[in-house]
Amino acid sequence: MNHHKYIAITLFASIILGACNPDLLDRDPDYKYTESTFWQTEETANAALSSIYAELTYKGLFGGEATPLWEEGATPNVYCYSTSEGFDAIGRSQQSASTEGVIANRWKQCYQGIGRANTLFARIGDVGLDEEKQSLMEGEAYFLRALFYFELATYYGGVPLILDAPDPDTQTSLPRNTREEVIQQILADLETAAERLPVKQTGANTGRATKGAALALKARVLLYEASPLFNENNSTEKWQAAADAAKAVIDLAGDAGYDLFADYRGLFLPENENNQEVIFDVQYIFPDVTHSFDLIDAQYNTNAPLQDLIDAYEMKNGLAITDPASGYNAEKPYENRDPRLEATVVYPGALYKGEPASASYYKQTGYAMKKYSIYDKETPPADKKDLKGGQSETNFIILRYADILVMYAEALNEIDPGNPAILESLNKIRKRVNMPAITAGKSQEAMREIIRKERRIEFVGEALYYNDIRRWKTAETVMNAPIKTWKNSVIETRKFNKARDYWWPIPQVELDLNPNLKQNPNY
Repeated sequence: MNHHKYIAITLFASIILGACNPDLLDRDPDYKYTESTFWQTEETANAALSSIYAELTYKGLFGGEATPLWEEGATPNVYCYSTSEGFDAIGRSQQSASTEGVIANRWKQCYQGIGRANTLFARIGDVGLDEEKQSLMEGEAYFLRALFYFELATYYGGVPLILDAPDPDTQTSLPRNTREEVIQQILADLETAAERLPVKQTGANTGRATKGAALALKARVLLYEASPLFNENNSTEKWQAAADAAKAVIDLAGDAGYDLFADYRGLFLPENENNQEVIFDVQYIFPDVTHSFDLIDAQYNTNAPLQDLIDAYEMKNGLAITDPASGYNAEKPYENRDPRLEATVVYPGALYKGEPASASYYKQTGYAMKKYSIYDKETPPADKKDLKGGQSETNFIILRYADILVMYAEALNEIDPGNPAILESLNKIRKRVNMPAITAGKSQEAMREIIRKERRIEFVGEALYYNDIRRWKTAETVMNAPIKTWKNSVIETRKFNKARDYWWPIPQVELDLNPNLKQNPNY
């Protein structure tokens, strides 16, 4: 994060705040701080807060080598040919409670973040900060706790709801709360966060949570709750709540400075970080906090785009490639396409890193992902030509303004089809890349499919589409299908068990530690 002056203390705070082993607290102190002496200064309190943010950078969430990039491997967008945190197994419906990687790591790291947040709530009053500073820091911790619990509720369903500082005597045998109870706590935390957080964070605090981040996450939570997976009765009240939450962010945009960044490709480059479209992201800086996005995109190719994704991009005239009037030429399949294709994917023959890309080099599917890589058409400078593991630092965006616009359009379409704001929101995004405006007169069902397709194209590679196809309950259709290379050769046939796969299993290691946890159905 931009507050990297706290990194050294944060490393120690990670030990103090994440500890659940009482033996660690019985040792004679051999560090600069012990738990009893840690909570004494503003600097150490800030380090404790930074340690909560640090959880976002770990491999169970939005960091490690490339966890958020690999998540696309559980969708029709990308093929993960390696184990890649287990997303290859998820994409084939082969996950189990014992699957190593993200299924176990996400649970663990979310609870580590929750434990650190709860410790801050319990101990920050000991520091003696002025009321405004303490309220602000607590507001950030409320936002982060909500984010961690939202991750848990989204992938696993109901989980133990822990609101107190870590205590191995009382917290190691808790049963699962209902998902509804967890969601209510998330919304309560976000309400508190929005009340306490500033509209903007500047200077050394750039990258920390804001009022807009809390409202934007609330919009996402409520949109998910309104979606078919969680809204079996298609409650219009839930869709209205989602629309209202998204509109609250749009109404805040003037004060917060939110808008679309002019250059879609540039939005994901380090030189444009913290621009007006970013509402909340995970901050990286070399050499302190890094990942391996460039290595994965440009060399390892373990997030290789699939032909189904390429075919989803429209022609520049706004027509699908299957439309006889589109002008699509199978001999020149990448010409005159939606500019987001070239901005997102490296395809055979495209100029990349100073030379034409070769399908034989990207042999998994013939394609490579460009988004979240620093590489593009130009020959990279010598010091960036061949970035290795742990040498990349592009921030990963969790919430951006374009997402708010599409969420608003989706929710509005379900409660007020034909509302002009639906087209206004979608066409603002399409205008950025010079795509034709979507015209009025579409049915609700037709507009629903347009919105879903626009989400797929706009946010591909951003760890959103897997949850989209789950919440729409379309995963059982789109994931039970063959996946293909650029030559339309079948790689494998994906599987999705609709009676099981809409939820991840509770990790076996957690079941072993806590006999009161109940496994999700059919695992």
